[in-house]
Amino acid sequence: VEDHTFSLKWFGREDPGPPWNRADWDADPDWDWHSAAEDTPERLLTLWLDAAARSRSIVTDALTHGGLEQLGQYVNPPDSRPEFRGKSPSLRRILIDLIEEYARHVGHADLIRESVDGLTGEDPPG
Repeated sequence: VEDHTFSLKWFGREDPGPPWNRADWDADPDWDWHSAAEDTPERLLTLWLDAAARSRSIVTDALTHGGLEQLGQYVNPPDSRPEFRGKSPSLRRILIDLIEEYARHVGHADLIRESVDGLTGEDPPG
């Protein structure tokens, strides 16, 4: 999600780079889901750490040359929600979208964790 978000919304590019641009999407339209089953946990962690490092570098560079209200290169298409049509997202909006995406999936992980022993994140260890 890091590479896709910044490639598309900040730079206006469809191609997020490796490993996404090396996949045969025609042969496997769900490659992004299937490939993870074949990768080791170490490989998946490395992919995420590298993507997060690229995102941090992009944000640092963007903040050095302006503020959070800078606009990305992506222009929302005509079929977007009316308030977004023809507009570009700000760096602030892009970062909020990333936070929302992480929060959603961390919540999923919390549900999986809870299913192990019934304890929630609020319960004391024990």
